[in-house]
Amino acid sequence: MKSIDLVLLVDDNDTDNFISKRIIEITKFANRVEVKSSGRGALDYLREHQNNPEQIPSIIFLDINMPIVDGFVFLYEFETFNELVKNKSKVIILSSSDNKRDIDKIINNNHVIKFITKPLTEMALDEIRLNII
Repeated sequence: MKSIDLVLLVDDNDTDNFISKRIIEITKFANRVEVKSSGRGALDYLREHQNNPEQIPSIIFLDINMPIVDGFVFLYEFETFNELVKNKSKVIILSSSDNKRDIDKIINNNHVIKFITKPLTEMALDEIRLNII
């Protein structure tokens, strides 16, 4: 089964990051997992590596509800990146939010390809593998 090179996990909850990272590693979904505990940290990472294709994630798992730079702000800022980043990185929302307004607002974003409710599961990763990568 095909695995992708790099996944970026963006969530302010360390426990969720630990669980998500472990399931990605156990299922061999990705060769590498980069974890950022804030939207700002993730944006800084992308900015720092935006001209290096090897360091640009194929998939970004993004939480919506984070302090300061939340998922909405992250997506707004994501628009400012070069085509290399925007074309290579697919954003999947990984959130515990079930607020319909949030979900509707976020899935209408061009860069968001899927909404998954936490926790990340092997079944969800299999579906992504089948339909997205």
